[in-house]
Amino acid sequence: MSAGQNAPVIIKRKKVVGGDGHHGGAWKVAYADFVTAMMAFFMLMWLLNATTEKQRKGIADYFNPTIPVNRISGGGDGSFGGESVFSEQVLAHTGTGASSLHSTPQRQAQGLSAPGSMQTDAAAAEQDAALAKLEEMMSARSGESMVSPRALRHILTRVTDEGLIVELFDLDGHPLFDPATGAPTPIMVELSRMIATVFALVQNPVAIGGHSRAFPLVLAQRPEWDRSTEQAHRTRGLIETAGLAPERIVRVTGFADRMLVARDPMAVRNNRIELTLLRRDVN
Repeated sequence: MSAGQNAPVIIKRKKVVGGDGHHGGAWKVAYADFVTAMMAFFMLMWLLNATTEKQRKGIADYFNPTIPVNRISGGGDGSFGGESVFSEQVLAHTGTGASSLHSTPQRQAQGLSAPGSMQTDAAAAEQDAALAKLEEMMSARSGESMVSPRALRHILTRVTDEGLIVELFDLDGHPLFDPATGAPTPIMVELSRMIATVFALVQNPVAIGGHSRAFPLVLAQRPEWDRSTEQAHRTRGLIETAGLAPERIVRVTGFADRMLVARDPMAVRNNRIELTLLRRDVN
C-alpha cells in the first residue's frame, strides 16, 4: 500500500446562503415603490405645466366622488346635503355663487350669478375694444398717428387691468418740462393737446401721475416730491386748457422717485407723466 492511500480524506462543504436577510429581495419592493412615486410626481408636474386652470378644474371634478347638488355645495351626504350654514358669509368653493360681482346674500346661498353679469362682461369687452382702438391711434400702430414723429418718440402706451396708460417721458436733451423753470416745453404742449383730443372720444375718468428721477443724496433739499407733483398738476392744467372736462380728472398724484423704470435711478427716462384712462369699474 502506498503512502498516498493512507492520507486522510478531507470533505469541504460550501454553505450556500439563501435569499434572505439583507441580501433578499425586499429592497426591490422598496425601489419599485420609489420609482412609482417618482413617476407619479413627474406626471403631476407635467400636468400642472401642460394644462390650463379650467382643464385642471375638470380633472379635479372627475375624481370627485360626489356630485354636488348645490353650486356652492361641498358635495357631502349629511343632513345639509353638503351646504354650509354659513354659505351667505363665505366665498364659494365651487361654482360662482358668492364670488359674483354685486351678488346678493340670497343669490350667494343659491350659487347664482349676479343679475347683470352678462351685461357686465359685454360692457367690459366693449371697453377693451375702445381702449385698444385709442392705443392704436396714439402709438401709430394702425399706420396713422395724431402727433408728429418728433413727439411720438416720447409716448409709450399699454392697456392694463386699471385702464389705458399713456406714458410721456423725457429723452436725453429733449425734456418735457424745463429743468430750470418747470415750464412745459413745446413738445409737452403738443402731447397734451393730443391727449385731450383722444381722451375726448370716450367718457372714462382720468388719473394723472407724476414721476421724477432720483437726485444726489448730498442735496440738502430733495426736489423729487415737489417736482413730480408740480409736473402732474401742470399736465392737468394743460389737458384741461386743451379741452378735457375738469370733472373727468379724479386723481392727480406725485410719486417722486419711488417707481423707477430705468435701472439707473438718476436717468432722465425716469422723468415721466402717466395719464391713465381708467376703466369705469375700477375708479
